[in-house]
Amino acid sequence: MIDFRLTETDQAVIARARAEALICRKYARYYEEHEDEMAPEVLPEAEEFYANAQAVPQSGPDDTSRPVMMGFDAMISHWGDYTIRLRREGGGLGNAALSAAGTPEQQTKWGGLRLSMAITEPGCGSDPSRVSTTAELDEETDEWVLNGEKIFVTTGIRANGVVIWATIDKSAGRAGIKSFLVEKGTPGFDIPHKEKKLGIRADDTAAYVFTNCRIPRGNLLGGDETIPKKSSGGFKGVLKTFNMTRPMTAAFGLGLAEAALDFTREQLESAGIELDYSAGLGSQSAAAEKFIRLESLYEASKLTTLQCLWLAGEGKPNNMESSVCKAHAGSAVRSITQGCIEILGPMGISRDHLLEKWARDCRITDIYEGTGEIQRLIIARGLLDYTRADLK
Repeated sequence: MIDFRLTETDQAVIARARAEALICRKYARYYEEHEDEMAPEVLPEAEEFYANAQAVPQSGPDDTSRPVMMGFDAMISHWGDYTIRLRREGGGLGNAALSAAGTPEQQTKWGGLRLSMAITEPGCGSDPSRVSTTAELDEETDEWVLNGEKIFVTTGIRANGVVIWATIDKSAGRAGIKSFLVEKGTPGFDIPHKEKKLGIRADDTAAYVFTNCRIPRGNLLGGDETIPKKSSGGFKGVLKTFNMTRPMTAAFGLGLAEAALDFTREQLESAGIELDYSAGLGSQSAAAEKFIRLESLYEASKLTTLQCLWLAGEGKPNNMESSVCKAHAGSAVRSITQGCIEILGPMGISRDHLLEKWARDCRITDIYEGTGEIQRLIIARGLLDYTRADLK
């Protein structure tokens, strides 16, 4: 049975994360308006915060599984701000890919790095099977040689390395796509520029160029290639990375949605508008009715995401659920932030408040790690037992 009740240790971890997030929120507007100025790895308040923070109880066997707690932590940290962290540690989307598809040896070797994820190319976005970046095996040196360009790489400048998708055989189509890990500083790995965007402007989204970039043979994620090139099994293995990155992406956006709801609730209460959860929606004011509907949408999306992460923690298949939670969250967070703006009117679009920023930042939830349209295609194929050829 799925159980999201939190233990004492879980609650302490979450309380501490929320306190950190509140500090980060103070810097949100500044670093958005100064996007060429990198936010520090450690904020000035960090030393005092950690010195005075209450110790977290030792974890026990009944504590919530690591993937689910990762989801809770992601929601809370992004509730503070999408990008700013009190002390920047842990990983990026590439770390989730490493966790999903890397061998135990690879996870031990690279688990301490902050890893970005590079899939999108100038001619390849929502359909990763069209990846044109190549990886050729030089059997004399036992190295992979990478050539190609990647764009819109999240945390692309701060990351210590990247999980990159490349094809080992273009004629094999999807079956030729593999994941490779490339560490920063590798000759032939360059960062030509930082991307300019609608939202998450403080995030160091970058473009990557690989020119005869050589990496060891063991940097193929999941181990040396043993699946025949004409089999689809290799690409399915690559897609396993999405089973963790998609629910985490959903969690990021849900953190922003919760922030928008909290701010809107405060403004409604200040205006004397009562939210009566014991009464029917028809007896509420128009603003209260709309707000409660938005809260319901948030809760549904949150539970869907946590279910997907719970399955991952149990070692159960979650391919369908990863697409469901990603598609639902991508739509929900846009509706929630837009709805909050509509409830608050001029206050909602004023730069005196962060709501308009959250509305811009959350747009990415529906885009990266596979757009909402792609997720709905995956869901439809799964439900109808269709192949890609049957339903494009």
